[in-house]
Amino acid sequence: MNANPLQISLFAEVAGAYAAAPCGVLDNESLYATVAERIGTTLEAMDMRTPIGRAGVPRSTAKRKIRWYQQTLKQLGVIEHAGERGVWRLSENAGKDLHRAASGIKLVAFSTELGIAIWGNHQDVFRQINEPIALCISSPPYPLRKARAYGGPNEGQYVDFICEALEPIVRSLIPGGSIVLNLSGDVFEPKKPSRSLYLERLVLALNDRLGLALMDRIPWVNYSKPPSPTYWACVNRVQLTTAYEPLYWFTNDPDRVRSDNRRVLEAHTAQHQRLMASGGDGRNAVYGDGAYRIRPDSFGRVTAGRIPRNVIERGHVCSDTAAYRRHAKAMGLPTHGAMQPTTIPDFFIRLLTQPDDLVVDPFGGTVKTGLAAERLGRRWLVTEWMLEYLRGASEMFCEFAGFSMHECMMAI
Repeated sequence: MNANPLQISLFAEVAGAYAAAPCGVLDNESLYATVAERIGTTLEAMDMRTPIGRAGVPRSTAKRKIRWYQQTLKQLGVIEHAGERGVWRLSENAGKDLHRAASGIKLVAFSTELGIAIWGNHQDVFRQINEPIALCISSPPYPLRKARAYGGPNEGQYVDFICEALEPIVRSLIPGGSIVLNLSGDVFEPKKPSRSLYLERLVLALNDRLGLALMDRIPWVNYSKPPSPTYWACVNRVQLTTAYEPLYWFTNDPDRVRSDNRRVLEAHTAQHQRLMASGGDGRNAVYGDGAYRIRPDSFGRVTAGRIPRNVIERGHVCSDTAAYRRHAKAMGLPTHGAMQPTTIPDFFIRLLTQPDDLVVDPFGGTVKTGLAAERLGRRWLVTEWMLEYLRGASEMFCEFAGFSMHECMMAI
């Protein structure tokens, strides 16, 4: 990956200065000195003044920028005034609530030899990425009437929101690269038991605006889902309870799509293994007016496995989710309210990419996409705008080669 778009900003050095300070307390002069040392310059160089504003008053632009980032940390709730003029400290409750990255902030929260997790808005990051992307797999915020703690667009905003998020990623997608979206089928028209058509509108918009071809709609069947929609199924008894979420698979070039179902073959059933061992079915039969024919040697060829159906059956219980929850609880962090099992991104990464390909996720959450990619030897880049989710997820990457976490994460 090109380094420039991913360099830690001055904001990260300001945040790291507080994280490294004794008791998290710094006066402004100490802050300037610490940041100067961290970026490899001197206080004298940092104090160089240039005329500012109409009056042309000489000011240090570097110190002004540091104070601006200091105020950003204050607004995020990461630091607070220590009671003395020009003295700030890490908030006692920093990390107990969700801290969303301010516009323009891009902090490398943690990384490995294969991947990077960035605290920041996906638009700020992916607009600067020039690296070829093989796969984007993501579970964006759903357009729910009552948004989860991490927020999200409403139904009327949703099509524009997703198209704008994917536009810079599509621009970097290699020919035949793919985009997989885990969306919600449980969105209803206001005060009606009829389902919203937002999914259909989104599919058409992704084709019309971004030129993406729809490869498949794959139901993720999860029989352990709580019964919903509660009002229309459990109270009014109009609807059936939902047991699946749709997974949409798109590509920018169906003629060159890079999928290979041999990479996701499943084990044959015991019955099919017996058929192969015996040399075939042994019958000679015709069904469906000739559309389907069985010959004596049918199913006799020994194959490595069976091709998966385009339905994924998975519960939401996942050992990685359980581990993430344990880590978050131990650190007093809020946990993410909607997590898919790691087996979902694992399946599509195997189907749609090869080792060393770049896999991205603009709505990283607990970085399950990065975790699956890391285990499969793919490079990865994930963005997430809630700092606490990244801090909890970082514990899942500690054992991977080259793991590094930014100092400011230590204070969360």
